[in-house]
Amino acid sequence: MNILPKAVSRLIESFEKLPAIGPKTAQRLAFYLLHVPQEELDAFAQNLTGLKANTVLCSVCKNVAEVDPCTICSNPDRNHSVICVVEHPTDVLSIERTGKYRGVYHVLHGAIDPLNNVGPDEIYINDLLKRVASHVSRVTEVILATNSNMEGEATAMYIQKQLSAISYQPSAKIKITRLAHGLPIGGDIEYADEVTLTRALEGRREY
Repeated sequence: MNILPKAVSRLIESFEKLPAIGPKTAQRLAFYLLHVPQEELDAFAQNLTGLKANTVLCSVCKNVAEVDPCTICSNPDRNHSVICVVEHPTDVLSIERTGKYRGVYHVLHGAIDPLNNVGPDEIYINDLLKRVASHVSRVTEVILATNSNMEGEATAMYIQKQLSAISYQPSAKIKITRLAHGLPIGGDIEYADEVTLTRALEGRREY
């Protein structure tokens, strides 16, 4: 028998659907919000409602943004000849915090993961290939900054093979590199500190 009010039970169920949130954490969050002042709760609800309504995917790099194209892709001071390929928008935030990278990005929104039925067509790999192919004379380097776990390595290898075919075109001068020193095996870029990421960027190797 469920002794909780339906409003609380439904909120707990919603929290449980979030990644890394178990039943106990979901309960704590729900009961915490019960004690939050109503005006703060209303603002929280408004922020949730506006999350999708006030954001777009950049048509160029697929990063989450307020405008299309995003502020990085539309910035003339960025080096548009260098594209850093990452798995998630949070990876862009991590690399930007280093202050050492002035190129542009391409966000895949995932990695190739056959065990979970995620293939190349389920993430934004084809968009990357089309982007590079359409600017083949302009792109000089593609940095494969996927995570150093099994899925990230498989994704990097797949992209490298696809880009190699493009780089053989007469007008192409594309160097394909991989983040190197500083990132631990199996580590996620999202959780790496600025110094580690800076060393990984500076020590990248040709792939």
